[in-house]
Amino acid sequence: MIGRRRIATLSPDMADITAEAEARIALDAAGQLPDEELDLATVALQCARIDAPDADWRAAAAHLSELARAAVGAAIADPEADAGDGARRAAVLRALMQDRFGYRGDSATYDAPENANLIHVTGRRQGLPVALGILWLHAAAAAGWKAWGLDFPGHFLIAVEGREGPAVLDPFHPGPPLSAADLRGLLKQVQGDAAELHRSYLAAVSQRSVLVRLQNNLKLRRLQAGDIAGALACTEDMLRFAPTTALLWREAALMNQRLDRMGAALACLDHFVALMPAESEAAQRARGLAAEWRQRLN
Repeated sequence: MIGRRRIATLSPDMADITAEAEARIALDAAGQLPDEELDLATVALQCARIDAPDADWRAAAAHLSELARAAVGAAIADPEADAGDGARRAAVLRALMQDRFGYRGDSATYDAPENANLIHVTGRRQGLPVALGILWLHAAAAAGWKAWGLDFPGHFLIAVEGREGPAVLDPFHPGPPLSAADLRGLLKQVQGDAAELHRSYLAAVSQRSVLVRLQNNLKLRRLQAGDIAGALACTEDMLRFAPTTALLWREAALMNQRLDRMGAALACLDHFVALMPAESEAAQRARGLAAEWRQRLN
């Protein structure tokens, strides 16, 4: 068992500035932290404040604290789980998140933007797999249990460390730990009957990757609605907490170019090139695209 983690929450006594500005200051600060020091739920809450500035973020922050306290109590109450039994840890988390707090996946209105906004998810007690996964990871971290997100295609899963190996859990459809057969079946639902389970699909992803995955839902919905400026704003906010994610700089460059903001587009493309291996094909293509854009400006 790792030491129980003190979950950071926001102070309602910060200076009287707009919710969006306050949240962006917090995202900038998060961008300077090592990945392992990022608090997933707190950063996701900042993103939610920007997306829904009139929503009650204080209630959501209070709930995160309540969830953390409940997780600590649940861990202490189950010595087997606290000592490292992965199956018991899974059962404790399921009882906490599903039975006590009522969290579940929203299959009926899956694409609703509220499902990716942590303020609304905590209020409605339902959301997308990655949003729910962040809350499960928040509870596990508070209990002092090592847990992480998985790079599973099309459906966010988490793993919780146990003596006998990690227990793989699906926060969207809470149940016992997933077996290899369960994972293979889930993969075929996402990728078709020909899909086969690969070890890479169960690799741990970084904290920043989890947050980017959450915010990508918002960005993609805005792009689908033709709101390029809104999608760009979302991408720029992702770059605040994930400033070394090269692909985001490339996406920002292309969106700026579509909005005819060529100076910003070139600056973003330069950032992308700087983050890529100098001789990589992607960097060479980006340098060629930058030269083409600069020629158009002259």
